[in-house]
Amino acid sequence: MKSPYSPLGLIMARLTPVSWRELVSTLKAFGFQGPYQEGKPPYMVKGNLVLTLPNPHRREVSVDLLRRILRQAGISREEWIERRHG
Repeated sequence: MKSPYSPLGLIMARLTPVSWRELVSTLKAFGFQGPYQEGKPPYMVKGNLVLTLPNPHRREVSVDLLRRILRQAGISREEWIERRHG
């Protein structure tokens, strides 16, 4: 079992599932625009980066999918948690 503590002894925050609306609003706080659809899956844009979003009909975005979205967006887990709970 993994320890909830960082090597410095600080408690590390964990990612948790988020609603689609919360995903979109937090990405907007990071400077993404959208979401847009135009006949394809919804997506958001920041500069040249186009980030495809999951279908909004699902209840929550899982931690695994959130982790992949954050990696594509160039957002660290710490940045996400700080902005979301800021």
